[in-house]
Amino acid sequence: MKKIFTVCAILSGLLFFAQEAGKAGELLKNEVSKNEMKSSDILKQDSRNNSLEKSSNSSGFRNSNNQNNTNRRPTNSNYQWNNNYGYAEVFLRIPEQGNFSVELADQLISNNSGKYRFFDLPSGRIPISIYENGFLLYRTTLNVRNNSRLVLDFFTNEGLYLLDSYPLQNGYYGFNNWNDIWNNPYGNSGNIGNINYPNVMDNQTFQQFLSKMKEDAWFDDKKIIFINQQGRHAMFTSDQISVLVKDLSFDKNKIALAKSLFSKCVDKQKYFVVGDALDFESNRRDLMDFISKN
Repeated sequence: MKKIFTVCAILSGLLFFAQEAGKAGELLKNEVSKNEMKSSDILKQDSRNNSLEKSSNSSGFRNSNNQNNTNRRPTNSNYQWNNNYGYAEVFLRIPEQGNFSVELADQLISNNSGKYRFFDLPSGRIPISIYENGFLLYRTTLNVRNNSRLVLDFFTNEGLYLLDSYPLQNGYYGFNNWNDIWNNPYGNSGNIGNINYPNVMDNQTFQQFLSKMKEDAWFDDKKIIFINQQGRHAMFTSDQISVLVKDLSFDKNKIALAKSLFSKCVDKQKYFVVGDALDFESNRRDLMDFISKN
C-alpha cells in the first residue's frame, strides 16, 4: 500500500510540473498579417528556383549568365578584419512534428529536430521568421543583448514565447543537457535548474559572504562597494539579491542595487521577488519597468 501511494505521489508531481504550451515565458506578438500567412511560400519558391538553376547550368557557375561576362572568379578587396559587432545566441525549440524553418538575421536553419540554435549574432533588434513547409507562420522582433542567450519556445497554436535570457561567460554553454535549457523555465526542477552556472554562490557561501559584509560594512555605500566587488567574480540568485537589497537602509540605494545586480542574476524569471525588498510601491513599479526593458 505504501509503495502504491509513493508511485501515485511521484506521478502526481510529474503531472504538476509537466510542460504545457503557453504556460511559461513571455508571449511575443506575431507581426505576420493574414494575407502573408495565406500567400507566403518564400522557401518553396527559393528551393524551386535553385533546382531550376542547377538543372540548367552545369558549368560550375552559380548563374550561367556570368559566363558571358567573365571567365574568372571576381575579386573583393574589401576585407573586414576583427569586426566586433557584438556576440549573442538565440535558442529556439519547436516541440511539434513538422518541417519547420527559422530565419534569424542573416541565418536560416531548416530541420525536423525541433531545435534551432543560432550563434555569432549581433546585438540589437533582430527580426525572426518561422515557416512550416515554406509558408510563413510567425514573425516578430527579438531584442538581443550582447553576451547573452535568449531561449524561446514556439507553438503553432499558441505563439512564440521568450522563456528566459542567460548570461554568457567565457564561452561556457551553461548546461549539461541540451534539453535542460528549455525545460527548466517550466519548473521541472526544484532548484534553479540543472543549469550549471560558473561562480554562482551556494547558500553556505552566500551566508558567509553576508556575514562578512555586515561585519566590515555598516553603511549603504560601503555595502554596495562590497557587493559590487564580489559581483565581479560571482553570480547571484534572485533570492540572494533580494536579501542583499533588503539589507540596505535607504530605498534609493535599494533600487539602484536591484537594477545593477539584474545582469548578475542567474534566474531572471524570478526577479520579481527582489521587488518585495523595496519599501515603496513606486520603486517596485520602477524596477518592473527596468526589467521589462532589459
